[in-house]
Amino acid sequence: MSQVVSLRPEPLPGAPLAGLFASAQKAAQGGFRLLFVAVGWVLIVGGVVLALLPGHLGVPLLAIGLILVLRNSYKAKRQFIQMQRRHPRFVHPVRRLIRREPEIFPVLWQQVLRFERTVLPSRWRRAGIWRRRYFKRRAST
Repeated sequence: MSQVVSLRPEPLPGAPLAGLFASAQKAAQGGFRLLFVAVGWVLIVGGVVLALLPGHLGVPLLAIGLILVLRNSYKAKRQFIQMQRRHPRFVHPVRRLIRREPEIFPVLWQQVLRFERTVLPSRWRRAGIWRRRYFKRRAST
C-alpha cells in the first residue's frame, strides 16, 4: 500500500468567502486612499486661501494636506519628484516641512532671509543683523 503526500492543502468549506472578504478589504483600502487624497486636496486649497490672509495658519494646513496627498497618490508622488528635480530650491523647504520630525523654525528663518533678500534693498535688511546681535554663538569650552 502506498500513500500519496500532497503539498496542496485541501480547500476549506468557507474558502469562497475568504476570497470575497479579501477583495472587499482591497476595495475598502482603495476607497480610503481616495478619501485621504480628497481630504488632502481640500486641506491644500484651504491652506492656500489661509496663507493669503494675515497670519500663518495656512502653512500647517498646506503641509498636512501635502502629506496626505503624497502618501496616498502615486501620481502625485511622481509629479512631486519631477518638481523637486526641476526646482530644488523651491521644493526643498517643503520637503523639510513634511518630514516625520519637521524642522519648522530653521525653515521659517530661511524663508524670512530669502524673502528679505528678494524684496528689500540691502540697507533695509535687518534679519541677519538681529540674528548676529541677539543669537550669538556661545564659545565652546
